[in-house]
Amino acid sequence: MQKRDVELVVISDVHLGTYGARASELVSYLRSIQPKTLVLNGDIIDIWQFSKHYFPVDHMQVLKEITSLLSKGTKVYYITGNHDEMLRKFKGFSMGNFEIQNKLVLPLSTGTAWIFHGDVFDTTMKHSKWIAKLGGKGYDLLIMLNTIVNWFSEKLGRGRISLSKKVKDSVKGVIKFVNNFEETAADIAINNGYQFVVCGHIHHPQIKKMTNEQGESVLYLNSGDWVENSTALEYDQGEWTLYKHVPKSGDFTVKQEAASIKSALSYDQLLKEVVSGLNFDAQ
Repeated sequence: MQKRDVELVVISDVHLGTYGARASELVSYLRSIQPKTLVLNGDIIDIWQFSKHYFPVDHMQVLKEITSLLSKGTKVYYITGNHDEMLRKFKGFSMGNFEIQNKLVLPLSTGTAWIFHGDVFDTTMKHSKWIAKLGGKGYDLLIMLNTIVNWFSEKLGRGRISLSKKVKDSVKGVIKFVNNFEETAADIAINNGYQFVVCGHIHHPQIKKMTNEQGESVLYLNSGDWVENSTALEYDQGEWTLYKHVPKSGDFTVKQEAASIKSALSYDQLLKEVVSGLNFDAQ
């Protein structure tokens, strides 16, 4: 497959380790690009809801694709989010082209981008984390139900339905929260002289110019997610675009990699690699 060269790619809210993650679609996308810089803008692995009993082949393949990009020279920043907040203690860690941060200020040819996950603006996260975690589990159950509904819907030729999006779009409080989130991010970015503010967290892909009462403006961008929307932000040749993945024939399927992943995770294979080249003869 011919890969597209892209200067910068931002993805967020993959939620690996949950039933809703569209990992196979993300694998296909990652295999189609060769970015100079890849920003993983939070909630890539869902540590809140992680279970050692559920981390399927396509979820593991996402990590392999990111590792492959690293080996080919892509600079990868992992920006921590709320669902992977345990990684915040490793802020500043770097190894080769990989780096963990809580935020990123990135100079681009057309201005400076302020990149962070966005949960710092979530009052639920600040004051009632247990409510947020409970909501996360409910959301995951809704996504699981949505997966079943979509299976039947696609069999009937009606395409996908996003139950969670319908619920969120119908609740005025959610709409108000999204608007407040965007305005807060934009105001702070303007006050600090940034030309772009790039977030994730709210699963609402967006690119729009926002202007304050003084007439000052900033370009607000949100990378969306890989649960409901399958979206990413791309910056190339001075332009931002919002990528939307549409499944098609030739996309990654679990069967393609199942055997190799199973072998890589087997105890026997691991033992062979660990003891390879060692001498166990009695001295």
